[in-house]
Amino acid sequence: MISPSVREDVIALARDAASAILGIYDSEFAVQHKDDDSPLTAADLAAHRCIVDGLARITPNIPVLSEESAHEVPTEMRRQWRRLWLVDPLDGTREFVKRNGEFTVNIALIDDGVAVFGVVQAPVTGELWHGGDGLGAFRREGDRDTTLRVRAPATGPLHVAASRSHRDTRTQAFIGRMGETQPLGLGSSLKFCKLAEGTLDVYPRFGPTSEWDTAAGQCVLEGAGGAVLDPQGRPFRYNQRERILNGDFIALGDVSLPWREWLAT
Repeated sequence: MISPSVREDVIALARDAASAILGIYDSEFAVQHKDDDSPLTAADLAAHRCIVDGLARITPNIPVLSEESAHEVPTEMRRQWRRLWLVDPLDGTREFVKRNGEFTVNIALIDDGVAVFGVVQAPVTGELWHGGDGLGAFRREGDRDTTLRVRAPATGPLHVAASRSHRDTRTQAFIGRMGETQPLGLGSSLKFCKLAEGTLDVYPRFGPTSEWDTAAGQCVLEGAGGAVLDPQGRPFRYNQRERILNGDFIALGDVSLPWREWLAT
């Protein structure tokens, strides 16, 4: 699946990208906007270059699909890749621009559509999570790993995550059906990591995300015993469609929670 040496090299690479981001975060930076009106900064591009160049050295035979260069890769070529690295160099650029610290570096290895290994690095706090289904999930502090497990069984009040930048009426209605809850606003893929740590229970997301937004976090969450499911209960898969946009999903710590009932309209 992935060797210990590659795992450690990718973890080191995520930390290097975080350092590149912080070098810009602590300065005055300009904000551009892409065609979809999402923000773009020099930090996104610096982290992108760091990760793409690093992965080319570490695993030269595995292609890389990064948010900042995906437009350069024809769909027909991408769909032929059985293994690939799926990268969001700076997940949560809106949070970066707001300077609230809730942004991450996401790197995930995809094998035949399955996210098998992921690293999530939080540049501001220095926290790093890594893992995958069958690998376990861990929080790396310095050189030491702490094993993570979801909170199961999850008892009320349930701790539910909702994006700071993407809260909508469907999310509010879903949370309203859950009974007593403690909502927490949190940016980027940090939500998946907090689910893996057991400090959150449910993260519903209705509306578009891209595959690089979820793959690394899904790896960490699945390694801790949780799941990322579409509304039909199927685990998320990657590089299987013409578009790289995800559909709706529910991320769970305790997979026995009655999430289908909360979807009812």
